[in-house]
Amino acid sequence: MEVILTQNIQGLGYKNDTVKVKPGYGRNYLIPQGFAIIANESNRKKIEENIKQAAHKAEKIKNDALALAEKIGDVVLKVGAKVGESGKIFGAVTTLQIADLLADKGFTVDRKQISFPTQPKEVGEYVALLDLHKDVKHEVKFEVIPE
Repeated sequence: MEVILTQNIQGLGYKNDTVKVKPGYGRNYLIPQGFAIIANESNRKKIEENIKQAAHKAEKIKNDALALAEKIGDVVLKVGAKVGESGKIFGAVTTLQIADLLADKGFTVDRKQISFPTQPKEVGEYVALLDLHKDVKHEVKFEVIPE
């Protein structure tokens, strides 16, 4: 079943993308929740027209995301965590902590735009991926230190 997404869904696609999903997922979750519409001919034409009209807005949003990635650059964040004797941390380092540390440095990034390729479990250096835009991804290094 093909659907057109009406908003960004992590792991599936971005707004206005046409994606193939299993029929049950589309009919029972995406469409009733308003996350997608059926990809028929009339809906495709509507979306194409909306994309044409919003092209200049999309370009500005992309340029803003590029500028933010440029400003963040090679910032290294330090995250304090309670640590056991073996170096393992109690609890977890969350995307909210990374978002708060970026906000302290003057960068506004939503926590939903942050992900970890490897979940931090011990003291050390890690990388957080920022999904700032459909075409703009940025890596931020952070170091987990004992409190």
